[in-house]
Amino acid sequence: MPPRARKTAGPAPTPSDAPVAKDTSATKAAPRKRLVPRKGKEVEPSPAIVVNEDPGPIPTPSTAAGPRKRARKDDAYDSLLEPFYYGKHITAPINTAQDKWNLLPAFLKVKGLIKQHIDSFNFFIEVELKNIVRANKRVTSDVDNKFWLEYTDIRVLKPNRVDEEDAPHGGSSVTPHECRLRDMTYAAPIVVDIVYRRGAQKIKRKDIRIGRMPIMLRSANCVLAGKSEREYATLNECSIDPGGYFVVRGQEKVILVQEQLSKNRVIVETFKGVIQASVTSSTHERKSKTYVLLKKGKLFLKHNILSEDIPIVVIMKAMGIQSDHEILLLVAGEDSVYQDHFAVNFEEVLKEEIQTQQQALEYIGSRVKIMRKPVGTPQRRNYQQEAIEALSSIVITHVTVHGMNFRPKALYIAFMVRRVLMAMHDPSLIDDRDYVGNKRLELAGQMLSLLFEDHFKKFNHDFKMRVDKVLKKVNRTSEFDAYEHLKLHGNHITAGMERAIATGNWSLKRFKMERAGISHVLSRLSYVSALGMLTRISSQFEKTRKVSGPRALQPSQFGMLCPSDTPEGEQCGLVKNLALMTHITTEDEEDPVRKIVFILGAEDVTSASGQDLYKDGAYIIFINGTPVALTSHPKRFLDDFRKFRRMGRVSEFVSIFINHHTNAVHIATDEGRICRPVIVVENGKSKVTARYLLSLRNGTMEFDDFLSRGLVEYLDVNEENDSNVSIYEDDIDLSTTHLEIEPFTILGAVAGLIPYPHHNQSPRNTYQCAMGKQAIGAIAYNQFKRLDTLLFLMVYPQRPLVKSRTIELIQYDKLPAGQNATVAVMSYSGYDIEDALVLNKASCDRGFGRCQVFKKYMVPLRRYLNGSKEIINVALKDPKKASFAKIGTDGVVDAGVQVKKGDYFVLKQTPLNTAPTGLSRADAANRASEFRNSFLSYKLTEPAYIDKVMFMSTETDITTVKVLTRQTRRPELGDKFSSRHGQKGVVGLIAEQADMPFDQNGICPDIIMNPHGFPSRMTVGKMMELVSGKAGVMAGHHQYGTAFGGSKIEDMADILIEKGFSYEGKDMLTCGISGETIPSYVFFGPIYYQKLKHMVQDKMHARSTGPIALLTRQPTEGRARDGGLRLGEMERDCLIAYGAAQLLRERLMLSSDRHECDICAKCGAIGFKSWCQSCKSSEGVRKMVMPYATKLLVQELSSMNVKTNLKLVEEFPAPTRWPTGEEGMQEMRD
Repeated sequence: MPPRARKTAGPAPTPSDAPVAKDTSATKAAPRKRLVPRKGKEVEPSPAIVVNEDPGPIPTPSTAAGPRKRARKDDAYDSLLEPFYYGKHITAPINTAQDKWNLLPAFLKVKGLIKQHIDSFNFFIEVELKNIVRANKRVTSDVDNKFWLEYTDIRVLKPNRVDEEDAPHGGSSVTPHECRLRDMTYAAPIVVDIVYRRGAQKIKRKDIRIGRMPIMLRSANCVLAGKSEREYATLNECSIDPGGYFVVRGQEKVILVQEQLSKNRVIVETFKGVIQASVTSSTHERKSKTYVLLKKGKLFLKHNILSEDIPIVVIMKAMGIQSDHEILLLVAGEDSVYQDHFAVNFEEVLKEEIQTQQQALEYIGSRVKIMRKPVGTPQRRNYQQEAIEALSSIVITHVTVHGMNFRPKALYIAFMVRRVLMAMHDPSLIDDRDYVGNKRLELAGQMLSLLFEDHFKKFNHDFKMRVDKVLKKVNRTSEFDAYEHLKLHGNHITAGMERAIATGNWSLKRFKMERAGISHVLSRLSYVSALGMLTRISSQFEKTRKVSGPRALQPSQFGMLCPSDTPEGEQCGLVKNLALMTHITTEDEEDPVRKIVFILGAEDVTSASGQDLYKDGAYIIFINGTPVALTSHPKRFLDDFRKFRRMGRVSEFVSIFINHHTNAVHIATDEGRICRPVIVVENGKSKVTARYLLSLRNGTMEFDDFLSRGLVEYLDVNEENDSNVSIYEDDIDLSTTHLEIEPFTILGAVAGLIPYPHHNQSPRNTYQCAMGKQAIGAIAYNQFKRLDTLLFLMVYPQRPLVKSRTIELIQYDKLPAGQNATVAVMSYSGYDIEDALVLNKASCDRGFGRCQVFKKYMVPLRRYLNGSKEIINVALKDPKKASFAKIGTDGVVDAGVQVKKGDYFVLKQTPLNTAPTGLSRADAANRASEFRNSFLSYKLTEPAYIDKVMFMSTETDITTVKVLTRQTRRPELGDKFSSRHGQKGVVGLIAEQADMPFDQNGICPDIIMNPHGFPSRMTVGKMMELVSGKAGVMAGHHQYGTAFGGSKIEDMADILIEKGFSYEGKDMLTCGISGETIPSYVFFGPIYYQKLKHMVQDKMHARSTGPIALLTRQPTEGRARDGGLRLGEMERDCLIAYGAAQLLRERLMLSSDRHECDICAKCGAIGFKSWCQSCKSSEGVRKMVMPYATKLLVQELSSMNVKTNLKLVEEFPAPTRWPTGEEGMQEMRD
C-alpha cells in the first residue's frame, strides 16, 4: 500500500444527489451539480492525520467569508469540515441543528481518543518531573555535615541511541521504526543541573545524565511530533497510526488506563453492617486511608498507625478544640436529632478522664505504633510528641497543618463525622462506589510519575550511601568530587523504567504497591484493535468474584464510557472503553481557584463556628474534597464561577457543582476525571450559531476558540449530574443548560463502526465490538516494512459502502478490515445450518476473503563468557540433501524461495564448550572450539515463502537474523467470517458459481446466508445496512448508518424504486442448478463482511501415532507438539456407564501406553528378563500387559519404601473338581 492516500472529487463524504438528511425537507430540492475536485495544497498536518491531495486545478466557490486562506493546514479532519453535509454544498445555508456536528472533527483534532495519553505523558515530562525533583532536591551527608548537593533543574532531551550518549547536543537520527526492527528501547536521556560543594568551593554543573526515559510515540519529545505526512513516509511511520504507546525492547507497549476510587474524597459506605466514612489521602510523601466508623452507636477514628480505634471526641480534643459544646456544634450544628445521636460519644472521654489537650495527646500517643524502632538504648517514648506527629503528618495527610494550626483538620474530621451521622439517619445518603463521579482514571503519565519518583528516591539514597562511604575514609588521596559518583548510578533509573513497562509489573516499595498487568503488548491484528486497546480502561477489581455492582452499566457512564464495548465472560463490565468525545483531565493548580473563590465573596471556613457552618442556607465550599470557604448564596456563586470559567479566567477543566443533600459546593481541579464537551445554552438558545459554524468551516476558528468564547464547555460526571442537557436542539426549553454536540458520541471508537446500531439488540453490538478487533485488514501504511511476530493482512481490503460518522473520524476508511459482499438471504443446500455461510467459488478465485499471514523467526547469535560465540557456517551445506536446497551463499535462506516442512533456514552452530575459563578472552577465543549443529528448520505442514531476511545487531551488539515467512490463504471450509452486527459464522460450503442462484442482471451472490439468523437475533441493523448499501450502489455513493441518525430507510426505498428495484430490497432469483425461477423473492444486496483471524488451518489437528512423553510414555499434549486427543475422566465415566469395557481398555491402555512387563505370581513384584529378584527364581514369572504409567507408579512407590504387590489371578481358572451324578448336574444348572 503506498503511503500517500489519494482521493478524487474533493473530500466529500456524500455527493449532492443523495437524500441523506435527518430532516428530509432540506434535501427534496432540485438536483444540484456535483462538486468538482479542488486543488490540493501540500502542507503539514497535525499528528495522527492524513493529508488528502486532490488532483485537478479547479477554482473553489467563494464563500461568505471570502476566499480561503492558503496558509491553513490541510488535513484529514479538514476534509470532514468541508463541502457536503447531508447533501448540501459549501455555499448552502448552515442549519445549526445538523451542522453542529462539525465541532466533533475539530475536537478530535485537539483532544480525545488517543490524545489524552499523549497529554498525560507531556504533563509528566514538563511538570511532574520538575515537581518530583523539587520535592527531593537536596542530598546531604551524615558523615560530613559541610557536604551538600542540590538539583536545580531536570529535563528530558530528544530520543537517541545508547551509544550516542556521550555525543554532544546533536540531533540523533533514531526513529521508532528502527527501534522496532532492532529490538531497542525508544528512549531519551534525562539530564539534571546540579549545584554542590567540593572542598570549600560551590560548583555548578549542567546536563548530567542520570538515566533514560522511554518516550511515548507522538508526544512532545518524540521525533514524530508535528511532522507532515511526507515526513512520516520518510521515517517509515504510518501517518494514521495514533501513537500513545512506547517501544520497549522492540515491542510496542501500551500502559492501559487504570480505574481507581477518587483520592482525597470522603466516601460513606456500609461495610459488614458498619457505617463508615473513609478517605484515601494521597500526597507526594505518603498514601494512607483513614476511617471514621460507627461501632455500637459510638464513633471512632481508625488508621493503620493507631493500634486501636480512638474515640472521635479524644481526637477533637487533641486537635485543640477544648470545649465539649464546641465539638458538638462543629459536628451537629443546631440540629437536635444529630446532637442526640452524637451526645453518647462524650461518655467515653469521661470514662478515660480526659479533659485537656495534653491528656488527649498522651492517650493517642500511647496507641501509636512505632514505625522505626530506635537503635541503641531504649529511650522512654515521648507520647505527646508522637501523637502530634501522627496527627499532623500521617492521619488525613492531604489536609496540611501549618504552624500547629489543627483547625482545618479538625473541621475535616467533623465533616466526616457529620456524614456518618447523616447516613445513620437517612440510609439513602450512603455513597455508590461504582458511580463514575467517584472514580479517577490513571493514565500513563501518572503511572510513570509514581515509578520515576520511587526510582529517583532510590537513586538519591544509593548516591548518599556512596558519598558517606567515601567521606568515612580519613586520608583520601584526592579532593572528593561528588560528580564522579553521581554518574555511577544512572543505570538504576533506566533499567527500572524499562523493566516496568516491558513486564507490566509496577512494584513500588514506598507505597507498598504491587500491581501486575499495567502495560500490555499493543494488539496489531487490525487498525481498530490497536485503537480499541488505547482507549481501554482496566479496573483493578478481582475478576473471580461474581458481583454485579461494578459490572453493571451505570447511568453516569452516559457519554463518558461506551455502553457496548466490553468483553464477554469473566471480564464483562470490568474492562470498559472510552466514548468518542471523552477527555481525561490533567491536574490544575488549586491556588488561582482558591483566590477566585474568595473574590466571589465567600468567607473563610476556618474562622466560622459550628452555628455558622450548619445554619439554614449555608453551603460549605470544598476544593478537591477539602473545606475551604462558606457561602450563603450557592446558586449565585455557582453562576459567577461558571462565568469566570467561560471567560477563560479558570482552566476549562475545573468543574463545580452543588450537592444539596450535604449542603456543599464542590470544586474539582484534580487529575483523572472523565469529562466531555457540550454546547452551552443560555435563555433557551444554543450559543453555537450559524456564523460560528461558518468560521469553523472556513478555518478562522478552531475548537479552542469555541472554548475561550464560552460557546462550548467541558462537563465532568458530577457537573453533568447538576446540569440539564438536551439531546436535540428542538428539545431545548428555558430550563435547559446545555446541548449535546452529537448523540452518536456516547459510543466509542470500536462500536462506532456498526451501521444502525440503534436498531440492533444490545448484546449483538457487544459481540461486534469483540469481533471488530479480530478482523483482518490493513493495519498501517508501513505494514510491509514491519517485522511483527504474527501479522494478518487482507489482500484487497475495501471501505464499507455504509459508513458512519465515526468511521470517517477515526479514519477507518483509510485502513479498512473487510470487504463488501453481495449477500442473498436464503436457504441453500443444508450446508448453511447454524449460521454457516455458503461462499461462491468464483468470488474466492477473484480474491474475496484472501489474506496473507506473516510469521517472524528470530535466530540470535549469542556470545558466551569464555569468548566463544555462535556462528553461521555455510560450509555445512550439503547439496545432495533436499533440506539444504533453499540455503543461500551466506548460510541463510534466500528471500523469495518457498520452504516446506523440514527445510533449513539458518545453518547455525553452537560451541560445545561455553563454560567460562580462567584464561583471558583473547586466549580462549584463539583456542579452536568444537561446534554442534543447531540448524533452524521450518516446522509447519503448510509451505510458506520467505518474505524478508534481515541481519541486525541489538544495542548489546548481539547479531540476530530475522526471517519473515509469508503465506497467502484463500477462504476454505471452516474459516470464520462475520458481518458488523455480531452475526458470526463459518464457511460451510464453497459452491461453484454455476450452481449459485442469480438475478435478472446475472449477478451471483458472494455469500448465501441462512434466514434463520435474523428472527432470534433481532439484528434489524443488518437488514437496513443491506437496503442502504444497495441504494448507495445504485446511486453511486456511500450511505451513512450513524447511530441515532444516518440515511433514512424511507429515502433508501425511494432510491431503489427510482432505479427499478423493489423498495424492500428483495429480488427475483433464478436457481443455478435447475434453471427455474425461485418461487419467492429473496433479500439480496451488499453487506460488509469481515474475515476473522480464526482460520481452520491454524486449528485443525488430528493424529494416529506420534511423539510420546519421555516419563510416562503417553502421547504428548497440544497441537504444536503433534499431541494426542485426550479421553478424560468424564469421557471415561460415560464409557463405564455404557459398559463398553473393551473400548475403554483400547483407549486407556492399548492406544496410549501399552507396556509388557514380567510379574512374579508368587510375590507380586516386577521382574526383569523372566527373573524375579526377590524370589531368586524364574518359576512364577509371567508376562503381563499393563499401562506404562501403572508400572511407573509401582516403581515410584517402591522408591519411597512403599511395597506394592500385584496379585495375579488366572484368566481362565481350572475347576477344582468335575461335578458328577445328579447333584452335580443340578449344581451346574444353578
